[in-house]
Amino acid sequence: MLTKRIIACLDVDAGRVVKGVHFSDLRDAGDPAELAPAYSRSGADEIILLDISATNQKRSTLLEIVRKSAQHLFVPFTVGGGIRSLDDASAVIDAGADKVAINSAALDDPALITRIAGRFGSQAVVVAVDAKSSLDPSGIYEVWACGGKQRTAREALAWVQEAEDRGAGEILLTSIDRDGTGDGFDCVLTSSVAVAVRIPVIASGGAGNAGHFVQVFKDGKADAALAASVFHYGIDTFSGLKQELTLAGLPVRWPC
Repeated sequence: MLTKRIIACLDVDAGRVVKGVHFSDLRDAGDPAELAPAYSRSGADEIILLDISATNQKRSTLLEIVRKSAQHLFVPFTVGGGIRSLDDASAVIDAGADKVAINSAALDDPALITRIAGRFGSQAVVVAVDAKSSLDPSGIYEVWACGGKQRTAREALAWVQEAEDRGAGEILLTSIDRDGTGDGFDCVLTSSVAVAVRIPVIASGGAGNAGHFVQVFKDGKADAALAASVFHYGIDTFSGLKQELTLAGLPVRWPC
């Protein structure tokens, strides 16, 4: 069995790491250039930095923040937000990212996935999917764009399958319903996506304790799990979390 990855997420707004609930009510959590290497040293398997205001402000990712955050990192580093073209992806990778995450731009132009994968390889392309329950009897999940502010006509399972077909190497799946709540990951959503694609699925949205990670790996069939608040505000540590996962029989990576 492949090891399960624990990923620290840095949502950046105006140069600071922030965290909210359901993509709103943001509060400050620190400096990304300080938090990224600190989490790396503490045992995070990967770091994902998302410039959450870039798309809505119609600007590119803040490259200086990427450079400073990447400077002392020794784990894979993914950057998203404001990446709308192959040139944008190239600039972010040149600034120190190992992978790029694309969301709204991929929904507008799905061929962007193929173009970036063609240049850098599928392993460098993470398609971020923000999904929300439709709350109708069908039980489907809908994809939302622009930081969860814009409803799309896409159904989550159809979109992740298309993203895989176009060259995505991973899916970063966020439950808008669970985001920032601490109530646990949406394992129904995560498992349905994990079964629908062959590429790794990163679960996001709702982490509150170690038990939630165990559940999303076992019941949600996730390959990796991402969290922010549990690490930003000291609710849990990477070593403590990995100990709990090991006790649950889940393979994890320990720092050398």
